[in-house]
Amino acid sequence: MLKRIIWILLGFPAVALMVTIAVINRHPVRLVLDPFKPETPVVSLSMPFYYYLFGMLVAGAIIGGLVTWFGQAHWRRRARNRAQDALRWQAEAERLSRERDIEVAQASRGKQLTVAR
Repeated sequence: MLKRIIWILLGFPAVALMVTIAVINRHPVRLVLDPFKPETPVVSLSMPFYYYLFGMLVAGAIIGGLVTWFGQAHWRRRARNRAQDALRWQAEAERLSRERDIEVAQASRGKQLTVAR
């Protein structure tokens, strides 16, 4: 519940700020993608300025997430290898425990036979 309240307290001001930015920056801006002839561009894009702002915000979040994901790859690999090792050691321990139980059962049967004679 506390986490939800914190998200609400941080979310409303963030949304209000984004709406304010969108309202203030709604005039059209031309993005020229031709560096050699900016006066008569071959490729250009005309959109409200807040589209560019929000587009860069989304692109930055995606790029940052990817960089973080690839930067932590060695930790995920190490965790995966250690989990496999743990499963292998657990299987080995269970196998040895079964073998020990079988040997103990056989030894106790052998003692019962010698006592019965």
